[in-house]
Amino acid sequence: MKKKSKVIAIAAPTATGKSKLAVELAHKCNGEIISADSRLVYKGFNIAAAKPTIEEREGIPHFLIDIVEPEFDYSVANYVDDATVAIENIISRGKTPIIVGGTGLYFRVLLEGYNIPRVAPNKELREELNKLSTEDLINRLKKFDKNYFNIVKEPEKRKLIRAIEVCETLDKPISELELNKEQPYEVEWIGINMPRTEIYERINKRVDKMVELGIVDETKMLLNKHGRIPNFTETIGYRELLPYLDGEYSLERAIELIKQHSRNYAKRQLTWFRRNKELGIN
Repeated sequence: MKKKSKVIAIAAPTATGKSKLAVELAHKCNGEIISADSRLVYKGFNIAAAKPTIEEREGIPHFLIDIVEPEFDYSVANYVDDATVAIENIISRGKTPIIVGGTGLYFRVLLEGYNIPRVAPNKELREELNKLSTEDLINRLKKFDKNYFNIVKEPEKRKLIRAIEVCETLDKPISELELNKEQPYEVEWIGINMPRTEIYERINKRVDKMVELGIVDETKMLLNKHGRIPNFTETIGYRELLPYLDGEYSLERAIELIKQHSRNYAKRQLTWFRRNKELGIN
């Protein structure tokens, strides 16, 4: 039996210092870093996505950052394909791949042997579904696949639309299609465990820093360049600032909402990562 290649995976919620830890580890183990973050792939999503700067990367090569324009609907399948190429590239040069991020589904499909159906985007169906409320989408998905909905928990509108798209295209429940396969790599899992109150405090401080760094101007720039495309309007940070720019509420309220939604996101991430007992996240 062929020996599996070893990779290191650092999976943790937002604002826990995982990017810094990955760079420190890369210096020690001759490693190179592959991002596992669904927003870092997009060019221009810098401050809101807490994208590590060139200085913060400290000369360590980073992969799957700034690879597509926000108009591109970058799927989990795209990520698995690109990350697999990056892993093999790094290994071929005698380096250690370090996958780091907070998108639980990326880790699950890439490293945990979790298979997904490959269904091309259906633009017309997505436009139709996007007009529906989250409650309507939940009810529609439940008709197709109640088991999958129970697994997902607290689904985002974008994820509900994708699940319905897969079910309707294949005319099968998605839970019947997502089967386990052999894990492709030997993975050393590293989780970052800290009290939830500390995570929330770090999130609040990070958002304040984002304001200092110019997230408002970044939002204006992206709005002028790309318009109100879904990947922009659904990203935490931008989606709360857009109503502020429209005059619907104050900047203080927008900042408060960014903090609140970021905390909610961290809670969902914790739910994902607790499923992987090797991470040791409480």
